[in-house]
Amino acid sequence: MTVALDDVRLGRGLGRRFYERPVLEVARDLVGCVVSHDGCAGVIVETEAYHDSEPACHAFVGLTPRTSTLFGPPGRAYVYRSYGVHALLNAVTEPEGVGAAVLIRALEPMAGIELMRRRRGVERVERLCSGPGNLTQALGIELLYNGCDLARGPVQITERPAAWREVRTEVDRRIGITRAVELPWRFCAAQSRFLSRPVRRREV
Repeated sequence: MTVALDDVRLGRGLGRRFYERPVLEVARDLVGCVVSHDGCAGVIVETEAYHDSEPACHAFVGLTPRTSTLFGPPGRAYVYRSYGVHALLNAVTEPEGVGAAVLIRALEPMAGIELMRRRRGVERVERLCSGPGNLTQALGIELLYNGCDLARGPVQITERPAAWREVRTEVDRRIGITRAVELPWRFCAAQSRFLSRPVRRREV
């Protein structure tokens, strides 16, 4: 059954206080929340945390024109282009002046699935948002949304639906980086078939 976003009741936007916490706490708590934009929505099933204290984070180099959003108010979107191809969506966390964000790595589609299929050019629902570049393509998220307020939109992250209130998470190492690879800063919904990659470690 195809569900339109108009038929889905989204919860409240997550306020500044939600994001103004340690990035590892926010990364875990975002699993089960909902990302929506332009007629589509999905439940977050995979995140990664990044902090200016470790070299895999863009903010590790300090404040620059590119990283200014990371050091700005929590609860804003940090959207950047990966390898010149994909726009990746991150949620800025921690108090202003600290460079930290949570990368949204995968979603379980919940609304606007036919539109996602047209945007992605794939049929299998498990593949529509299984990866940070795939989910932004599916939801139509581009660089122009860098710095937008994730509580107000146009890209929004809203609270967990009732069915996801008690989601169990698993912890793993981050994917696709060459520095600080040992940090277990990837958080996934347990046993989800929508992840970008299966979990290797199973720490709860």
